[in-house]
Amino acid sequence: MTHHNPSEDTERAVKVHVTQGESHVTTDPNVVMTTVLGSCIAACIRDPQSGVGGMNHFLLPDSGDGRGTGGDAVRYGAYAMELLINELLKKGARRERLEAKIFGGAKLFDGLSDVGASNSAFAERFLRDEGIPIVSSSTGGVSARRVEFWPASGRVRQRLVAVDNAPQDVRRPAPAPMPAASSGDVDLF
Repeated sequence: MTHHNPSEDTERAVKVHVTQGESHVTTDPNVVMTTVLGSCIAACIRDPQSGVGGMNHFLLPDSGDGRGTGGDAVRYGAYAMELLINELLKKGARRERLEAKIFGGAKLFDGLSDVGASNSAFAERFLRDEGIPIVSSSTGGVSARRVEFWPASGRVRQRLVAVDNAPQDVRRPAPAPMPAASSGDVDLF
C-alpha cells in the first residue's frame, strides 16, 4: 500500500481562489482552484480531451426580475454558468465533451429559506438543459465546504467545514482544521 503525501499536490500547484461572483478558466496543469461554499454553488466544468477546465461560484439562481443583467449579474447562477461555459469554449473546449461537478447548496441556518436547495436545483436543471452531464456532485447538508479542483485532471477534494450557528461570513476561508479532523477529506474522481 503506497501512502499518498498531500504535500506533493501543492509543491508545484498554483492556487487560484474563486470567490463569490467569480469564475476562472485555465489550461495550466499546475493550477488548483479553491473556494469555500455555504449555500452558494460552485460548478467545476472541464473538457477532458483539451485539458481546459474552470470553476465558478454563485450566490443565487437568478435575479427574480427576469433580467439577470446589471452590475450584480455576476452573483446569479444563469450569468455565472454562461460566463464559465463561454470562457471554456474560447480556450478550446468543445461543448459536446464538457462534464461538470457541482458543490455547495448547504442550509447553514435554521429558519431561513433554503437558498442552497434552490441553488442546487438550478445548477442541475441548467446543466441538464445545456446537455452537460454531471459526473459528480456534493450538495445540500448543513456544513460549509472547502473545495479544491484540479481542472487538468478533473480531480476534486472536498473538506466539510463545521459551522456553528453564530452568524458569520462563510465566504471567508475557515481556519485550517486540526490534523485529527483530516478524516473529513473526500477525494471525488
